[in-house]
Amino acid sequence: MTTLLHWLREHAITHIECLIPDLNAQARGKLVPVTHYPAEGELRFPQVSLIQSWMGDPQQQLVPDNDPDLRLLPDLATLSVKPGPGRRIAQLIHDCYSDSGQLLETAPRSVLKRVLARFDALGFTPVVAPEIEFYLLDAQGQQREAIGPAYAVDHSARHEPFFAELEQACHLQGIATDTLLHEVGNGQYELNLQHGPALALADQVFLLKRTLRQLASRHGLQACFMAKPFPGQPGSAMHIHQSLLDSPGNNAFSQADGSEHPRFHHYIGGLQRYLPQAMLLFAANPNAYRRLCAHSAAPINVEWGYDNRSCGLRVPVCHPQARRVENRLPGIDANPYLALAATLACGLLGMEQGCKASPPRSDSAYQQAATLPDSQQTAMQAFAQAHALHDVLGPDFARTFLALKQVEQQHFQQQVTAWEWQYLAHQA
Repeated sequence: MTTLLHWLREHAITHIECLIPDLNAQARGKLVPVTHYPAEGELRFPQVSLIQSWMGDPQQQLVPDNDPDLRLLPDLATLSVKPGPGRRIAQLIHDCYSDSGQLLETAPRSVLKRVLARFDALGFTPVVAPEIEFYLLDAQGQQREAIGPAYAVDHSARHEPFFAELEQACHLQGIATDTLLHEVGNGQYELNLQHGPALALADQVFLLKRTLRQLASRHGLQACFMAKPFPGQPGSAMHIHQSLLDSPGNNAFSQADGSEHPRFHHYIGGLQRYLPQAMLLFAANPNAYRRLCAHSAAPINVEWGYDNRSCGLRVPVCHPQARRVENRLPGIDANPYLALAATLACGLLGMEQGCKASPPRSDSAYQQAATLPDSQQTAMQAFAQAHALHDVLGPDFARTFLALKQVEQQHFQQQVTAWEWQYLAHQA
């Protein structure tokens, strides 16, 4: 902890924001004065803090009756200065441990670490690059643009102060942003992250979404991460580009002569076999399924093809050392730790089991059958039977996550929508 104390003094930090992502990727934790941060770095926090629904209530029935604490230990690789005015605050993501010293299986970071350990045992290191799509709205949550100037270079200039400050905030936190573009929707943007190790990129997505929300609020705006916020407008995705490095650092999807390695096709075969069973982790709320419809730049199946955006799995045209596959299923509302863990787990199972990929499609995958779950309820049923995935992700996690989603689904089913009032209240 000597390094931490030196860093805190060097940056004149007065408080540490101790963060953990919960199962819905919401930031939980506590603000601790530097003078009271434990010398050994260990904090205690209620275990139920990880298991809170979108409605904001801790699910006490999903933890042991004695309501135990977590042991929180810092990952110093995540240490950064929190951007924004006011006090000099550091933010530090912590891992969750049980009293026995084991990573707590239900913590999202633990789930991803569990999957990465399986790859490490095989001698591979996943490399990922998420794409972040979101809507930038006015303070009341309304679209500021009447027309979406898709891919217009000049349009983001109207928000230049916002994006300039965002760039500085990302640099301060070690968030390696890449390209920014205006997407197809009115006020919709895409911000890409540079490729890198999976855990580091999950942390960056977690911090980036939080930064976007807070910064937008200071600029009189709202950053919206719903998968399908507006009818008739495109949804927002978190496409995940993924590849593997072998021990010498070469792309494990390519052979020495630059051709595709057989494991590349096994990996894609695993994605095709298991992604539909894992859909609950890519679309973790009822709204997310509204995004997945034909001719909307969103997938309806797990067909794959070269540079084919109608497919759920796209292989970009690239150099053999950059050979990768893009999973186009996740919405931007997905938990980045769980979305990365699930897509990597599916590819891992494909390699371990020698799954065979279908032939690549050069035509429209929208002409093929829709094979993805079309609602949260069907996704829950599929995930409940995904025993091979449970083994990779962790049985305790799978059981707890499914139970949390069942609580949320039951609450959703009790709501009455605006459509019902508009069309049924006076006619039914």
